[in-house]
Amino acid sequence: MAVDVVMPQMGESIFEGTITKWLKKPGDKVERDEPLFEISTDKVDAEIPSPTAGVLKEIKIPEGHTVPIQTVVAVIDGAGTAAVSEPTPAPAAAKPAATPSPVAPAAKPAPAASAPSPAVPAPAVVPASGAERIHSSPLVRRLAKEHGVDLASLEGTGAGGRITKQDIEAVIAAQSGAAPAAPAVSAGPAPSAAVRPAPPPPPPAPAAAPGVPAVHGSQFVPALQVGVPRERIYFGNYEIQPLSIMRQKIAEHMVASKHVSPHVYSVDEIDMTKVAAIRAKAKAEFEQRYETKLTFMPFFVKAAVSGLRAYPTLNASLDGTNVVLHKEINIGMAVALDWGLIVPVIKSADEKNLLGIQRTLNDLAERARTKKLKPEEVQEGTFSITNPGVFGGLFGLPVISQPNVGILGLGAIEKRPVVVDDAIAIRSMCYVTLSYDHRVVDGAIAHQFLHKVKETLENWSEPLV
Repeated sequence: MAVDVVMPQMGESIFEGTITKWLKKPGDKVERDEPLFEISTDKVDAEIPSPTAGVLKEIKIPEGHTVPIQTVVAVIDGAGTAAVSEPTPAPAAAKPAATPSPVAPAAKPAPAASAPSPAVPAPAVVPASGAERIHSSPLVRRLAKEHGVDLASLEGTGAGGRITKQDIEAVIAAQSGAAPAAPAVSAGPAPSAAVRPAPPPPPPAPAAAPGVPAVHGSQFVPALQVGVPRERIYFGNYEIQPLSIMRQKIAEHMVASKHVSPHVYSVDEIDMTKVAAIRAKAKAEFEQRYETKLTFMPFFVKAAVSGLRAYPTLNASLDGTNVVLHKEINIGMAVALDWGLIVPVIKSADEKNLLGIQRTLNDLAERARTKKLKPEEVQEGTFSITNPGVFGGLFGLPVISQPNVGILGLGAIEKRPVVVDDAIAIRSMCYVTLSYDHRVVDGAIAHQFLHKVKETLENWSEPLV
């Protein structure tokens, strides 16, 4: 019996996913709940298990393609005797991922390729309904705000009525009488002169390194390289590595955060000697009794909770001209992965003791690294913490994770000579940095928050459990 494998819905607000890797190939046997393929969404990367045991009969959607939820991506023969079918081309509903594809050889141009692609039609305008939820991404909402477009008056062409980037670009183009601008990174052919007026002549297509697809110079112009002649980007010996789906999402979020929030930074120094002594004394017994390692991070989380309770302006978001003060304290923790960065969230951190925070931290970090996180576990953060100090950084100036208004950066804890009671002493010191949104938070509040964090850690009195 043939069983269809579909693109799952990984969260209420997720309507499509990109297949980044097939873990099985046609003809392979699979067990029920065995990882079958990996997907990437705008919330989280995840491994998708097989819905049944059998033989993978057909892969319908190749790697690198983005399809709506409930699209059939593969077929499994439950009897285990089906003939093997190679991957088929993606259906019309599927759209290629933003990762650039290899350029076809110039020796055999396709005649139809010279025909210009039709402009994306503008989405239909429908009566606004304040009671309906508008499905769109932060990027779409930002573009709509910048160009004065009422999203409630549009009917999206994406899955579930979602308003896509192409929809909003079509409306903007209709308003200005011009075609939508091509994105900076595209899987299609190089932009034409009509889209990007009078570009400098691109260099010859570079030879790709083994395993790296060749990309024409005019196809890959990083957004931050605007105004830099392309001939100055490609020179000497180099190779081109297309951005992964996760890196593209990170880039989009970071640029949007810098565009939206005026970042200001405050730095303080904390004497961690007392906390270091408590941890050193208790960590062996702690690990043996509770089967989890005791790190410095839960101490910082508890101190941040104390600061957010005292100064709730930092536990907030900005919605237009309204400041949303969150009653829950949900701390997002930046986790470095081999392929990018993700920020899982410790929900209700103010209700957990140090042991509970440590266990939650370890669990979220482990499942982030094994792609087992659920979309809701990276949502609804109200404040964030990042720890460049674990890699030896003295301190950093982190970018705010939207829609938060603050993020705490932790530097390395190292012994340094300091003055204590007019005498030189060796203490375990740590720099901390607060990045905050100056639209909501002023310097006085920021430094008072840091002082509360400092005071809590330097005079630690809370039991470990």
